[in-house]
Amino acid sequence: MRKIITKIVKFAIIPVIAIALQFSISTARELTLDSAISIAIKNNADIKIAKLEVDRAKQAILEAYGYAYPSLDLSGSFTHYVEKPKMPFPDFTAMLNNSVYSVLFKENVIPTNNAKYLPMTTKLQSFSLANNYSATFQLTQVLFNYSVIQGISTSGIYRNLAEEQLKGKIASTTLNTQKAFYGVLLSQEVLNITRQSLQNAMDNLKNVQALRAQGMVSEFDALRAEVQVENIRPVVLQMESNLESIKNNFKLLIGIPQTEDITLQGEIEYNPSELKSEQEYIDIAMKNNFDLNTLNIKREFDNAMIDIERANYYPTLAFFANYGFLGGANDLNFMNYRQSVVGVSLSINLFNGLRKERRIEQQTINVKKTDESINQFKDYIAAQIKSKLIEIKKIQTNIDAQNRNIQLAQRAYEISEVRYKEGTGNQLEIENADLALRQAKTNYMQSVYQFITIINDLDNLTGTIDPKYLNINE
Repeated sequence: MRKIITKIVKFAIIPVIAIALQFSISTARELTLDSAISIAIKNNADIKIAKLEVDRAKQAILEAYGYAYPSLDLSGSFTHYVEKPKMPFPDFTAMLNNSVYSVLFKENVIPTNNAKYLPMTTKLQSFSLANNYSATFQLTQVLFNYSVIQGISTSGIYRNLAEEQLKGKIASTTLNTQKAFYGVLLSQEVLNITRQSLQNAMDNLKNVQALRAQGMVSEFDALRAEVQVENIRPVVLQMESNLESIKNNFKLLIGIPQTEDITLQGEIEYNPSELKSEQEYIDIAMKNNFDLNTLNIKREFDNAMIDIERANYYPTLAFFANYGFLGGANDLNFMNYRQSVVGVSLSINLFNGLRKERRIEQQTINVKKTDESINQFKDYIAAQIKSKLIEIKKIQTNIDAQNRNIQLAQRAYEISEVRYKEGTGNQLEIENADLALRQAKTNYMQSVYQFITIINDLDNLTGTIDPKYLNINE
């Protein structure tokens, strides 16, 4: 019975262990260049800020339209005079007394007696009620205001500026991710080359030890072969450490946790393509470069700001309607009444100390500054394109030569092994041939990496990017 239970437990545990092993193996996150770029765009802080700026620009457009819509305001107030205001006014008592006696004297009701008249003076009197309230609705509709019209147009330009800046951030993030992605692949390739060199040294050591056992080689050769293995081993460890460091930097760049293990799916390989002429690249860049387009839209925005300042020269025409509830009393027994008014208001500034002119001059200077930046950036783009094309041609020449050099180094290594086995060579030849082969492969991979990154730089200068990454509405 115990044996049966043991078998059942074994059969139950084995699938669990297999599943656990499979899960542990598959925990490494596989990333392609496309998925890495998508993650970087999603997590990049600058892109998030740029997207928020686009959202703010859209709200600014709605705000600009709001100035063209009617405005309805409600205001209310209640006042209580602790001490009523007073003003000098003719004495009503003296006025009434003198009027009555004047009539009586005139009608001969009583004998005339000027002593009955009181002196006409002024005295402080109050005409306010102690408690007052008011509730008023105010409707205002702008009929004409050029600033409102221009503001709507300017806010649309600002949205275009924010969207172009967002595209520039996405393109920059894409470029950095591409370089970092291929940087990891380069480190992996260099590590593989070094590991292969270590494997060659270990195979050579086995051959030397076998020949040493037969007394065919000296102890010095055996020691030298062993030293070669031990010299390469720390280089492999250093390469592994460098790879982990570069991977961590890559994870930091695209915004994934440092604790997450990743595996990159891709190859760093040389794919030569037909290049356009220098002028063609420059023409494309002048049309599509995101940073240059941002400057062009900024210039358009600066011109729009001039129009907004000039709009202050135009009058403002508005319709208004007012309807209110009011009341007053010395106690809380209010006498209530209503009032309403409609009308049209026209306002225009005739003089404000030339402030409008000075603001227009400031905005005009901003346009000129942007023009200088545009011209300077165009020169920079042209110079960069020329430099990149020269580098590409030089690297392509180096790649062809290095590819041939790898073949020669591989053949030299094979010959050195044959010569050593035949007794006509020595360990120094094998070591030098292995070092030359490793260096040739490393140089080739570094040149391919440089070629890829320069092509990426060229794409960034010309605004060449997969449109799916520029979906700013997500």
